[in-house]
Amino acid sequence: MTKKIVCSAALLLAFTMVSLAQQPPSQPPPQQPSQIGATISSGAIGAPPKYAVPDFIAPSNDPTTTAAAKAIGQVLWDDLNFESEFSMIPRDTYQSIPVATSVDAAPIDRWRELGADAVVIGSVEPTSGGQYRVQVRLYDVKSGHSVFGKEYTGTMSNARFYAHTIADEIFKQQRGLNGVARTRLAFSSDRDRERMAGTVENRTVKEIYIADYDGANQRRVTVGRSLNITPAWSPDGQSIAYTSYRRGIPQIFISFIYQGRIEEATKGSQNFLPAWSPDGTKIAFMSDRDGHDNLFVMNADGSNVRELTHSTGTTINASPTWSPSGTEIAFTSDRSGSPQIYVMGADGLGLRRITSESYCDRPTWSPAPYNEIAYSSRTSASGFDIKIFDLGTGQIRQVTFGQGSNESPSFAPNGRHLAFMSTRSGKKEIYTIGRDGKGLREITKLGNNYEPNWSR
Repeated sequence: MTKKIVCSAALLLAFTMVSLAQQPPSQPPPQQPSQIGATISSGAIGAPPKYAVPDFIAPSNDPTTTAAAKAIGQVLWDDLNFESEFSMIPRDTYQSIPVATSVDAAPIDRWRELGADAVVIGSVEPTSGGQYRVQVRLYDVKSGHSVFGKEYTGTMSNARFYAHTIADEIFKQQRGLNGVARTRLAFSSDRDRERMAGTVENRTVKEIYIADYDGANQRRVTVGRSLNITPAWSPDGQSIAYTSYRRGIPQIFISFIYQGRIEEATKGSQNFLPAWSPDGTKIAFMSDRDGHDNLFVMNADGSNVRELTHSTGTTINASPTWSPSGTEIAFTSDRSGSPQIYVMGADGLGLRRITSESYCDRPTWSPAPYNEIAYSSRTSASGFDIKIFDLGTGQIRQVTFGQGSNESPSFAPNGRHLAFMSTRSGKKEIYTIGRDGKGLREITKLGNNYEPNWSR
């Protein structure tokens, strides 16, 4: 069973700050556009529609409103660009277009002259009590009609969240796509350059951090002054399980980051590498509690521990990851000699090996509808690359190609992107990349950063 830990006042304050920064704006019933659900297409057959996203309108000239209007426009442009569904018109070409006087009075003719198929017009204005109203319209430039319209109210403590919300809703309405703009990344970092508490000397502390999917709003979650690694988001995005050495030997802890609460899910033996089941009721993990390095599964509260693998001797079974259905688990094992990727049923039965390479580690199962497992594969004497195994065809494709060592992949919740750690910049940093190997982005720059995990 779990052991609850009372947070210090400083830790509770840190959790509160994270919570306030991530609260979504309230959303009243949207104003109705004139063509609900109409899909904007390109004038050229087979080409993606061209989208323009100017700065939002700021009827009030106060600095908060003006800064928010500019930020929302820029972040929304970046969010829409991320999925490569639209051809985004560069913002530095908008100077000749008059600024709209309101969201309902856009200069459509001028946007048509620029070659846009779609334009997003939005506004930000203060209301009362520190609240703001954000309005947005998506116009089909060919017809001049609004095909999407929403209104949101809330504070401006996190203006970027409005842009992320709008982007995800536009993707859903225009493409039937679940966007990732409101998702987050968790990772381990040594950026604080602190030293571990206790008797171990000259060993850098690692803490768990979270960030928006694009690397913004990086915030520290743990303050244990110890080694905190391998974070894993719960399916509901409300908590993070991770491995911590705060007790001296590794144990699995769960931080309920919006409640200011921590629970210790394991104790006694060494326990590592938590992985949540898709329904959030169970956690698979690695442990030496039977005297060997095997995989186990437990309820999310730490109860009902069951052993899944039964290796003896020096064999290591590690890095579990669940299938989207929750019926299978992929993991790393060196039972055949070198570490390879295996798949078994969630009950430990039906074991099969899927890789036969030099050295494979850290599998991550893609969400539906893809049926793939990404993993790190040693491709040189000193480095790894990210590969993807298609379980339907048995085909393997490589995503990174020898720039530094590339490890610990994690799929985005829509399966279209991967986060991973790479040394290509000279340090260990977090990057994201498309599952097709395109669209590389660096997410972190401070310190060394490890083991990214993408929220659902």
